[in-house]
Amino acid sequence: MIEVTIDSIRVSLMSQHRVIVLKEVDIQRYLAIWIGPDTAEAIHMHLQNVVVARPMTHDLMKNIVTAMDGIISHITINDLRNDVFYAQIVLDVKGKSLTIDSRPSDALALAVRAGAKIFIGESVMEQASIVPEVGLDVEADLFRPAAEEVDDAKPDAFRDFVDSLDLDDLG
Repeated sequence: MIEVTIDSIRVSLMSQHRVIVLKEVDIQRYLAIWIGPDTAEAIHMHLQNVVVARPMTHDLMKNIVTAMDGIISHITINDLRNDVFYAQIVLDVKGKSLTIDSRPSDALALAVRAGAKIFIGESVMEQASIVPEVGLDVEADLFRPAAEEVDDAKPDAFRDFVDSLDLDDLG
């Protein structure tokens, strides 16, 4: 397993979706995952220390685990099938380890609230990670695949989308 941190949450100009960018600890390798706007906002609010009057869904989940004398040990994004990421939340409840299936976005929202570590499976990083080109700004080259060879004959909707962006006009 590879430990990562949340690098950023980016807004798609083409849809309502957001991209959460995870960065490998101590290495310039990234994993981008599309998430919905509601979960992105929940993660962003917590990372920005925004106080809400009543618990949000992920706060409630954390409170339930805590009330059951549990600890959110860590989360893993452990699989990638048909361009869909899969995650697990690992709990320690009274000395017993429990693994709960989850969407990556919900697992990430829960992890930030619990201060839990985030891990990515090695095969997932091999398939989907991106590495900025050496000497270039991360912003300018964020979505370059980690693999040395890219099969351009295979369509890649994410790469096509990123390639269509005109970032020069952003100033």
